[in-house]
Amino acid sequence: MTTETEATLTASHTRPAAVVPSTADPRPARKSAGHVIVDSLLAHGVERTYVVPGESFLDVLDGLHHSKIETIVCRHEGGAAYMAEADGKMQQRPGVAMVTRGPGAANAHVGLHTAWQDSTPMLLFVGLIPFAHRDREAFQEFDIKAWFDTGAKRVMVLDHPERASEIVAEAMFAAMSGRPGPVVVGLPEDIIRQQIDPAVHPVIPVAAGGMSSTDAAALQAALGESRKPLFVTGGNDWTQEAADQLTGWLERHHIPAAAEWRTQGTVSFDSPSYVGPIGYGRPRPTYDLLEETDLLVFVGTVPGDVITDGFLCRQDWNKKNFLVTVDPSLRGRSGAVSRQILAKPDAFVRDLAGIDLPVKDEWKAWTARMRGEQERFAALPPAEPAAGQARMDTLMANLVPRLPEDSMVTFGAGEHTNWAHRYFPTRRYASMISARNGSMGYSVPSAIAASLAEPRRRVVTVAGDGEFLMNGQELATAAQYGATPLVIVMDNQEYGTIRTHQERHYPARVSGTQLKNPDFGLMARAFGGFGITVTEDRDVPAALDAALAAIDEDGVFALIHLIVEQRVKAY
Repeated sequence: MTTETEATLTASHTRPAAVVPSTADPRPARKSAGHVIVDSLLAHGVERTYVVPGESFLDVLDGLHHSKIETIVCRHEGGAAYMAEADGKMQQRPGVAMVTRGPGAANAHVGLHTAWQDSTPMLLFVGLIPFAHRDREAFQEFDIKAWFDTGAKRVMVLDHPERASEIVAEAMFAAMSGRPGPVVVGLPEDIIRQQIDPAVHPVIPVAAGGMSSTDAAALQAALGESRKPLFVTGGNDWTQEAADQLTGWLERHHIPAAAEWRTQGTVSFDSPSYVGPIGYGRPRPTYDLLEETDLLVFVGTVPGDVITDGFLCRQDWNKKNFLVTVDPSLRGRSGAVSRQILAKPDAFVRDLAGIDLPVKDEWKAWTARMRGEQERFAALPPAEPAAGQARMDTLMANLVPRLPEDSMVTFGAGEHTNWAHRYFPTRRYASMISARNGSMGYSVPSAIAASLAEPRRRVVTVAGDGEFLMNGQELATAAQYGATPLVIVMDNQEYGTIRTHQERHYPARVSGTQLKNPDFGLMARAFGGFGITVTEDRDVPAALDAALAAIDEDGVFALIHLIVEQRVKAY
């Protein structure tokens, strides 16, 4: 027997639909401000965003649901911010992180400081309490401008929903214009839910500057007078095309180039013009370069604290220093300024190509001498394992020959980074991704971001044991999204850099630097990757082969837990 309800349903499906006159509104359907923010990020070329979700920005998360932007859900806001910062180093646009108010914003602050000191374009979106609850000590309320204003290029709050797309465009522009850096955007949860016109604000073009005719004449004259010129490359504002063009120009003129601390690769590791890194842990010949050269040309960076060894080196105001940076404030500069050229690296290199100079024999000899010093410094140690405890020298000697030409390395802070500085063959721009503000916990998040951005390249990260445990849980993020870095954890059971300073200032009084660690290889397997713990040097080559096979054949991340000996046992 057919019920009345079933009969009604049947009839409704069999009757032809009534013809209704069209009353469609010719204007596009309205969208929430949160959804328009997502559309605007997509229009600016954002491919992924790194988030720790919060109820304060649910509407933006809803907009990401159907978007082409990949949402990478992280385990900690610090990890998410580091990933976005690393993404900004690799791309021609800011990396993007999204976190919630109060505690979430506090946890993300470390990535913001990294972006500020490293001059990295980055956007940090922070969900906020409802507009109507402001200044009433609502749950997780905080003053976003008071917290972030001294460590970001701009702090913006979306108080008018119709300006959602405009604020994204302004934030993108602010992060990339001048000296790149982080921008914070606050999103009150009630404002982003309001319906608005979905029109997307156009991208705001960023001025690149360039050499004026007088700049070019001054640089050409200074080079013509110089017997020992030196270029120093740095910053995160390059393209591969400009890096290649500069390398070719330097090689044709037999002029040397050094790299700012932790930015190696702009001039290839293999180039006859590349003479090494300048920064903490640098070799003595590179340190001497700064005083010996009679003309320094910094491109994309300035001689700051690290390069000048705490504002001590290259301080003579009679020295010739040309600073090529689009930042008119020269923030962080130390020492003499002969001339500033307001240009981003690409614009400067484009104009530099028009300067052709006769090559001097002095330049050839100077460059060849310094290149020889760099080759000796970077020569790999013996690959044959030694007896006894595992050694980083053996690992690097076996790893480097196994690396493809376009491999990348990432790392955070600590003495373990010295092996990457010295031996890793950086042959392309952004093949070394690191935290120049000395921030620990950066290695694993940056490696994940690099692997997601460059899935066909070999990504290696070198972490210390103390640093690894600050964000090692992000290996769960790697497993979830298919990132496949090779993670090397050098475990010497201490905060080694601080121990070194301690021994220097308080000899035989080790305090607060010693660690007892878990089995990191087991931890990696628990997270879904390959993990192996190595204590004996003879086992290093086989461990490397197994780890690389897991990445290539199984498509998982791999971790080598290398337990090395402390240089001096704790007292």
